[in-house]
Order: sequence, then C-alpha cells, then structure tokens
Amino acid sequence: MARIRFPRLAYNPVSIVGAVIAAGTAVLIASLLYIQAVQRDSNPYLGVVVYMALPPVLILGLVLIPIGMIRQRRIFERTGQAPVPQWPHIDLNLRTHRNAFFVFLFGSVAFGLISIVGGYQAYHYTESVTFCGKTCHVIMTPEHTAYQNSPHARVACVACHVGPGAGWYAKSKLSGLYQVYATARNIYPKPIPTPIKSLRPAQETCEQCHWPEKFFGMQLRRFDHYMYDENNTFWPVSMLVKTGGGDPKLTETSGIHWHMNISLKVEYIARDEQREDIPWVRVTDLEGHVTIYQDKTSPMSEEQMRTAEIRRMDCVDCHNRPSHKYNPPDRLVDLAIATGQVDPALPGIKKIATEAMAGEYETQEAALDSIANKILASYTANHPEILESNRGALDRAIAATQQYFSQNMFPEMKVRWNRYHDNLGHFLYPGCMRCHDGNHVSDAGEVVSKDCSSCHIIMMQGSGDRAQMAATPEGLEFSHPEDIGDAWRETECSECHTGTQP
Repeated sequence: MARIRFPRLAYNPVSIVGAVIAAGTAVLIASLLYIQAVQRDSNPYLGVVVYMALPPVLILGLVLIPIGMIRQRRIFERTGQAPVPQWPHIDLNLRTHRNAFFVFLFGSVAFGLISIVGGYQAYHYTESVTFCGKTCHVIMTPEHTAYQNSPHARVACVACHVGPGAGWYAKSKLSGLYQVYATARNIYPKPIPTPIKSLRPAQETCEQCHWPEKFFGMQLRRFDHYMYDENNTFWPVSMLVKTGGGDPKLTETSGIHWHMNISLKVEYIARDEQREDIPWVRVTDLEGHVTIYQDKTSPMSEEQMRTAEIRRMDCVDCHNRPSHKYNPPDRLVDLAIATGQVDPALPGIKKIATEAMAGEYETQEAALDSIANKILASYTANHPEILESNRGALDRAIAATQQYFSQNMFPEMKVRWNRYHDNLGHFLYPGCMRCHDGNHVSDAGEVVSKDCSSCHIIMMQGSGDRAQMAATPEGLEFSHPEDIGDAWRETECSECHTGTQP
C-alpha cells in the first residue's frame, strides 16, 4: 500500500491537476527565463509569454489545489467516507500535516519572491521599447523603424508616451486594452490616425529633458538640396534659426520658443482633426493682457466658437513628429547624395530616384522590386552608357533608394510621408504658416508676422556662379533656385513642394 505523504483532502482530481499545472508552468517559466538570459537578441513574444501569459496559468494551478481540497471535504461530509473535523485541523505531529505545512511554507516564500521579481520584471517589460515596438509587429513596424532612425532612438517610448508616475502608467495600460482588442480583431485603421488625443501634456514629458527657459540664441542649420536637372545641381542653404527661449526673470524672451509658455500663454482653435486649419489664436502675456487673432479670409462663426475646443499650445504642436518622422522622397534622395550613397555624377538621378520612390505600391517587396526596375529602365532608355561605364554607382544608388524607402514608407500600413505632416517648418507642409500666414489679424489691426527673418536668417545659399554669402548680420534675401519671379513671396512653399518633383 502506497504511503500517504499529504492530507487526504489533497488526493483528488482537481487538486492533482492544479499541482501538475502549477509545477509544469513553473518549470516552463524557469526554462524560458534561462533562454531569455542567454540569447543575444530579445524576442518580444518570449517576454509576452513569460511575463504576461504564463503567470496567470501558474496562479490558476495554485488556486485549483485548495479548491479541490474544499470540494473533497464536502464530498467526505456528504458521504461519510471519512471523519472530517468541523474546522481545518493542523497537527504538525502528523507526517502528512508536516509535509503539507513545509510545502506550503516554502512554496509561499518562493511564490512570493517570484511574484515580486516577476511583477517588477513585467512592469519593466511593458515599459520597454521591445514591448512597444515589436509585440504588434505589423502595426507598429512603421513607428518602430522611424523611431530607430530618429534623434530619440535612445529614449524609451514611454518617456514621451507615458512619462513618470503610476497614474499615467495605469491610464496608458487601460487605454491599450482597446488597442489589443482592435489588433486581435484586425479592425485597426491604416494608417494609424494622428494626433493622439490622450497624449500627456508636453510640459510633463518633453520638458523632462528639454527646458525652453534654458535655451538662448540661434542655431546654424544647413540644408543640402539638389535640383531636378541632368546635373543634379547642388543648392545648399545655410541659415541661423532663431531658437530663442530664455527666462523672463533674467532676460527678454525671443525666437521660436517665444511660443512655449515662457512669458505668455498661446491658445488656439483648429477646425480639423490634424490641427492644420487654425483660424483663431489667443495670446495672454504675464500681465494678463489678451490678444485674439482671427483669420480674416475665413473667420469662425459664432456657432463654431460655441462648440470649439480651445487647445493650449505646447511642444508637439510644432514638434509633432519628433521620433516618428516619415521623410519624403525628395529629402531622402538629397540626403543620399549629400552623404555619398548616391553619386551626383549619375545624370538626372535626383529626379529618377525620387519618382521611383514616390510610387504607390501594395507591399514592401513589390516596392523594392519596382524601384530597382524603374531606375534601371530609365537609364536603359535614356543613358545606356551608364550601364557599362558606371554600373557600380548605379547599383549603389538603387540600393540606397531601396533602403531609404524601407525606412520611411510602409505600403502594408499605408504609411507615407504625405499621410503624416511634419509641422516643424513650412517647406513641405503648412507648419508655421498655419498661423504665420499674414491673414491672422487682431481687432486692433495687429497681424501675426509672416516675415521670414522672424525665425531665421539666411547666411549662405546657392552654388557656383549663383552662390551668395551674407556680409551683414541681416543676412540674405531668399533666392529661389528656379526663376519664378516674385511668386515665392505670395505663394506658400508647401503649395508647390510636395516631397516629390515640383
């Protein structure tokens, strides 16, 4: 006859199944933790299994053990198969009770330690870039890829999307429940709509690192452009960007960061979801003086004003793509040429590569094949000598064009540069000109400035015979690379420049 090592109540199907589940799950968790520790590349799904899927199974197994014992006790009471004390009875003089007591004691300690460590690891895992960027692979591939190529590539996703504190952590996880549901049912939109409505105020996230009151002066920026002619004519522009900022207690605030609630409060109303049509702006200074500017060409009606949402301007109203920027083909080809990945000696490569990259494609694979075929076909038809004299440079240009496409365009999610406008600047998208268009006027006749020198000073532009260098602090007047007369004074840049050939 087999020796009974535990109380009789533990010998029932439910408790035995629970013990097997708990023991098996514990061994599986330990094995996966070991695999995760020794493998070089982090697998996002392994973390989901270890920290989110298996712990509830382990707990279920442990819970089944007492449930089975309670059920067995009731069976004994009802059938009278064995005497059962009215209350649970523990007698450490009995071997079965001692065994059960020490198993419970050491098991509870082990489970408690595992729960503390596991809970801590689960918290950090759900805060990790791997969890945010790779768990929902197809959906988040565009955002994760752009993030890896952004200036914030070493800043964790949650630093901006959640920020410090338990309150916003809980809020973000609760809002993520619907995202999980939408992913499971495949009902998520393509592309993912922006801006994010529930994003935490930038003062509580961005300004943990960026402090406008400590910014002063200007920054020198150089923009390398190449024209759409056969020679890919180089057209650089260097300008001093008036970042500005400053502490109103120490010095006068100025520059672009004048907007950032340093010495005043800027509020606005947008007529569209993307916040690009801004007909109404309100500015309040430190003394409490209020100035309201309205778009004289398309003012808001009284009915619109009654139902409108007034938003306080913060960092993301201009820096709306700080880590997930999808650059246009025009800019990507400029970058490839400027960094030596594409040889500017290839005739017309700026135009050809830009047109190939700008095409509409169904899948990433089809896009990469089509880009190569289009570039090769163009040179075969128009410059066949290149295929023999400079084929290596052409192959490198194709590879660079494909690489930049794969980092910025994602056909499966319908993500393209023109689906996500970048409000920083005004070259390709309305950006600054949403308000600084010369049409926003106060009741007193004060106009929101459209003067270029308000934000930047051109120090150098052009190349060759048309190269210009500033000789005075006032800088240069803008010179358009193409002869369009004075049209550039009346037309917004973004009306012509779309990210592809103008």
